[in-house]
Amino acid sequence: MNTTMEESYEKKDATLALGAEVDGASSFETIEALVAEVGGIDHEHEIALRTMSWQKTAVLLAGDQVCLAIMAQSWSFSVLGWVPGIITSVLCGILFWVTSITMHKFIMKYPQIKDICDFGYYVFGQSKVAYVFSSFMLLANNILLIGFHVLTGAKVLNTLSSHTLCTAVFSVITAIMGIVMSAPRTLHHVSFMSMFSSACMGIAILLFMVFAGIEKAPLYGYSGDYPTAGPVKTYAFPQPGTTWVDCMNAVLNITFLWVPQILFPSFIAEMERPQDFPKALAVLAAISTILFIVPPAIGFRYLGQYATAPAFGSLGVVSYKKASFGFVIVPTLIIGVIYANVTAKFIYKKIMGKSRHAHSNTVIGWGVWFLVMLFIWAVAYVFSEVVPSMGDFLSLLSAAFDSFFGFIFFAVAYWQLNKGKLFSGLGQTAMTLLNVFILLVGLFILGPGLYAAVEAIIADYSGSVTPAFTCANSAL
Repeated sequence: MNTTMEESYEKKDATLALGAEVDGASSFETIEALVAEVGGIDHEHEIALRTMSWQKTAVLLAGDQVCLAIMAQSWSFSVLGWVPGIITSVLCGILFWVTSITMHKFIMKYPQIKDICDFGYYVFGQSKVAYVFSSFMLLANNILLIGFHVLTGAKVLNTLSSHTLCTAVFSVITAIMGIVMSAPRTLHHVSFMSMFSSACMGIAILLFMVFAGIEKAPLYGYSGDYPTAGPVKTYAFPQPGTTWVDCMNAVLNITFLWVPQILFPSFIAEMERPQDFPKALAVLAAISTILFIVPPAIGFRYLGQYATAPAFGSLGVVSYKKASFGFVIVPTLIIGVIYANVTAKFIYKKIMGKSRHAHSNTVIGWGVWFLVMLFIWAVAYVFSEVVPSMGDFLSLLSAAFDSFFGFIFFAVAYWQLNKGKLFSGLGQTAMTLLNVFILLVGLFILGPGLYAAVEAIIADYSGSVTPAFTCANSAL
């Protein structure tokens, strides 16, 4: 029975891969049939994948998005000022919704897509080159992001312990905890962790806003200890002396926060009803709109030009800083686990193929899974020691990867979905022009944005940034 079902699925998948297109009601019939067949096989496996409802998917999305990067936005506002800062945040939110819906429509047309690499393969006309390129970008982006969370974990532990151990040792401890927590092989199990991640990050943000409001003055900023740069102030536009590189990196920090789509195809691939993904997306959009604008605005209001990335570092009372920043350790680890799971699953699938070990509780299956996780976190640890600062990490990731996975891929997907009717009516024309703008934004972030990110890293290494694999104190 299993063999017959798997052969049937493979034939259907092959037919779709050859470019058979479906639209409207027939599209959903194809999706239902594909999911039903795969689900029938999948639920008979010891390790089943298509098990997530849209509610669990929403929790997983929130766990990924409610992260420390929110606390870097007060610094972005301090560089850009109120007007460019708010406009950039709102614009990124709008483009996030448009590109995510385009991505979902494309996956509904090609429901055999399992990850962003498959997405790149189909969106560029079933190009093997696009698949290889997308695979490299997926691995590089996710491992760098895991490295960012290793760096963050070391910073949290340094801050809480007042630097009782070497920073490189704290990074190792964070990586080991990440490996242990990455044991589950399905996102269904990881989604439960995401609830705790979101809750802890929410508490950290709430405590930060309270402490920032009640303390007398910030502790320090990039221009020196308070009141070196004068009384706390806010401003509508960038201050005199602000460089183009500073502004571009501030924009990249905001862009990074709004571009999580690299994981979306992997999440959709584990949903029982992929067509329900927009419901989860709507929940995420509502949460993101509030959290990505309100806390950073409050932080800028009370920290002004002294805002740092993350903003916890500017709190004037050390106990306030430790009390709020300490909660960040939970989302730091769990978000790292989410990216590690998606990355490991991609590598694991290439190694195990369709063998029984890929979906069964065998010694070989679990042994290979553990070794893949060990490799991912080890490489991430190296990156965490090499890239000099959190701000540099976010800017580099945004420019190198978000340009493709947040903008360029989805502008091309829109073109693929609407070939022959790009200007058939006022509404369609407006959407086409919007997607041309999305493509241009992606190209701008990839070109001038990447240049600005590299310039910032060079400047940091020529300044006071500590060298790689150091024992120097990295506490806030």
